[in-house]
Amino acid sequence: MYEGIDFTKVIAVSNRHLSRLPYLAQVERILRLHPKAFLLREKDLGEEEYRKLAKQVKKLCDQYQVELIPHFYPATAEALGCGAVHLPLWKYRETSDLYGLRVGVSVHAVEEAKEAVGLGASYLTAGHVFATDCKKGLAPRGLPFLKEICDVAKVPVYGIGGIGPDPEQIRQTLEQGATGVCIMSGMMRI
Repeated sequence: MYEGIDFTKVIAVSNRHLSRLPYLAQVERILRLHPKAFLLREKDLGEEEYRKLAKQVKKLCDQYQVELIPHFYPATAEALGCGAVHLPLWKYRETSDLYGLRVGVSVHAVEEAKEAVGLGASYLTAGHVFATDCKKGLAPRGLPFLKEICDVAKVPVYGIGGIGPDPEQIRQTLEQGATGVCIMSGMMRI
């Protein structure tokens, strides 16, 4: 099952609305594959509700020795003892207290990548690379876009968007110079 996939190159991205199983059971199923990290990206939750969920997910991540990367809330990442947080670029620009965390930043253009790296980003997610239901009606930026980002960034870059647990897609993404891939829908249904 999932032959040819090196999950250490995969950041699993959560979306509990897409979960095939009850959410925490799905998280555990994902963590058994030992991805590089688990990005807890539940955009519809306020910080208090998010923090409650993050505590539960952190316990599972610790059990499976997979890094938890909280999204959007640096204070929650710090409170849970995480080493990183993932932010949209606009939020990264505005956030003054990052608690010494490594910061991953979502980018959608070469200039955004340059800006994020200039601000001190530790890694980037760049997309959307392939067509995805998450961006219905919006044309994918494609592999040449990803290569451009990888060529200018001086930090690890992870392709995101429309990438599934598919060895061929992952290979194509890595061939552009990406360090790895982010998979959301495919991991939430695995």
